[in-house]
Amino acid sequence: MRKLLAFLALAFSGYAQPAVDQYLSELAESALADRAASLSGLTRAQAEQRRAVIRQKMLAEIGGLPSSSGPLRASITGSFTRPGYRVEKLVYQSLPGLHVTANVYVPLNARPPFPALVGVAGHSANGKASATYQHVWITMARRGFLVLAFDPPGQGERSETLDPATGASRAGIGVQEHILIGSQCLLTGGHEARYEIWDGMRAVDYLKTRPDVDGTKIGVAGNSGGGTQAAYLAMADPRLAAAVSSCYMTSWKQLWYKPGPQDAEQVFPGFLKDGFDFPDFAFAAAPKPFMMTTAIRDFFPIDGARRTYEEIRRFYGALDADAKAGYFEYDDTHGWSKPRREAAYRWFEKWLMGRESAGGEEEVETEPEQNLYVTPTGQVLTSFGGETTQSLNAREALRLYSRRAARSGGVTREMVIRRTQYSPTQTRFFDSRLRLPENADGRRPAILALNAAEEDIGEMLGAGFAVMAIRFPASSIRAESGYSSQWQTANRAFLVGRTLIGLQLSDVLNDYTALAANPRIDSGRIRIYGRGPAAVTALHAAFLTPGIESAVLEGMPLSWLAATQAKFPRGLIDIVLPGVLRDYDLPDLVSALAPRPVWIADARDAGGVPLLEQAVKAQYPTAHVLYRPEGWSFRKVYAEWTGGSGLSDK
Repeated sequence: MRKLLAFLALAFSGYAQPAVDQYLSELAESALADRAASLSGLTRAQAEQRRAVIRQKMLAEIGGLPSSSGPLRASITGSFTRPGYRVEKLVYQSLPGLHVTANVYVPLNARPPFPALVGVAGHSANGKASATYQHVWITMARRGFLVLAFDPPGQGERSETLDPATGASRAGIGVQEHILIGSQCLLTGGHEARYEIWDGMRAVDYLKTRPDVDGTKIGVAGNSGGGTQAAYLAMADPRLAAAVSSCYMTSWKQLWYKPGPQDAEQVFPGFLKDGFDFPDFAFAAAPKPFMMTTAIRDFFPIDGARRTYEEIRRFYGALDADAKAGYFEYDDTHGWSKPRREAAYRWFEKWLMGRESAGGEEEVETEPEQNLYVTPTGQVLTSFGGETTQSLNAREALRLYSRRAARSGGVTREMVIRRTQYSPTQTRFFDSRLRLPENADGRRPAILALNAAEEDIGEMLGAGFAVMAIRFPASSIRAESGYSSQWQTANRAFLVGRTLIGLQLSDVLNDYTALAANPRIDSGRIRIYGRGPAAVTALHAAFLTPGIESAVLEGMPLSWLAATQAKFPRGLIDIVLPGVLRDYDLPDLVSALAPRPVWIADARDAGGVPLLEQAVKAQYPTAHVLYRPEGWSFRKVYAEWTGGSGLSDK
């Protein structure tokens, strides 16, 4: 306990820490402490046992790999030659219709079969064509490696939210597209990383078809987001013979708050709860050569990187493979700088060529981005069309809808608890306050009011209701890296096997219990109201609590299914439950509440636009559908719900 408190004191210094963040931190520290204990005094047998289960469990966290892939349909759309190497412009399909653009750098001064490298791009707008990354691809080719460098989804020639008029990404290239589509993927039980990993594994499939490649000597390397992918591929693909992950590997104990969770593909739901940390990516690859290259002044904390390397070194030592755990650090900032690039060259030459390095990086002349285009237009969507990760996930959501429709029986309590990760606790996460109407006498009916406007609370009180007003503000923590506090709090919850909705439910159901036990409250007349994202929490609370007699859901998104079909859903992270569409959707919950009355007011599409009544009724045939024109009072709109007496016009 002292250790835990010391950790929390350190972690919280400088932050106005709300209870929800403290609770998640305690769960994280507990999971990390359990993991550390399991690795203490590690034997070879224990190391082999752990290694055997990592891949299966990690891949399960992101929805598993696709069950079938289809033909690669690889084609070379063009090529050009430079001193010491040739560049081939490659497109292949990692899944049917999902085109991956890549450049293949073929050595001209070496004899095939060549050792090969899968080059994975970080979050550069131009993906594989980043000038920094070209230094690696060109240098490796000149040293005798065949390099396949591909564009990740949402980068380079693979923007998925392309504006045809401007040629720019509407969501924002790279990180923003990943956050948008990654949130949608979570709803189906998928993950942004699932597609990135599969693109890389299909790159290995392609390399193994080439007669000029030694299929036993394929490595993977990348920096930042590419370092992320390199670590993932080392974990997921046992065919890879060596790996270098640059400017990514650290430890969650150091990363948890500063800068905290980041891109969509970098958070696996349940990762810490399942006993994992960064070293486990290397553990899964052991005893194959795995190297970390780091920056002392990186935003990925260097203390965490050093701790992680020590863990990896001990794990490899248990397998009698100490020399295959590599580490390099340099005193600079985030990026694939020349010292880290040269460390990667040395690593791959040692383990894939069996020789000492050919020396430092020579000067190279990089290509303008347009010279490396695989597509005629510079974008897959305008050249080939086909699928995107977003469209494939949308199709999966429809498949899950059909499966649910054919299922006997509706949504169950077990499903809701599993998806929300609701876990009763007496810890108070959010602010709430019981307010009684003036001159209240006798036992009053009550409303659990979730994120209600102050003027609406006044209207409820004026109608004679006691009001338990509950607020769900965003986390107070602000990341230096620019991610929203709500995004980071949601992802901290995912890491430890919780959800924002599940945490909110804990407070709401505790408040319901308190209301029902209050002698001034009529326990048989407790209702619930939720506004915006809180309407989703209110709906879940009503489902889990038969004593809630009715519900009003204002400004609620139409459905999670609709969110997966939309190009630009808004505010999705507030209501994401990983894998929820495998079990139920919002209309299923409303149907399950019947015959209890439900009012749905100002229902919104996934983009936040109000929906026509017939569209809402089609999804919610048992609900009352209402609209609230601007300026209309709560009591006017909800006259029937509040009893229909003493109403004002506005």
